Amino acid sequence: MQKLAAGDDFAKLAKMFSQCPSGNNGGDLGYFGKGQMVKPFETAAFKAKPGEVVGPVKTQFGWHVIKVTDVKN
Repeated sequence: MQKLAAGDDFAKLAKMFSQCPSGNNGGDLGYFGKGQMVKPFETAAFKAKPGEVVGPVKTQFGWHVIKVTDVKN
């Protein structure tokens, strides 16, 4: 979060620090709908606006930093 606040690139940081397979894609999870992610992650992601970074969010899978890049209605 500190590196993001300092202006570092989200995708670059995801590639460096993420332990999720999506880290290889710069953290890109693609589009997902409600009910597809665990509740704490989903709640944080759907409250965020495009371009907004939220977190850290704790789930049973660990800690997450989420950047919403787009929303489909």
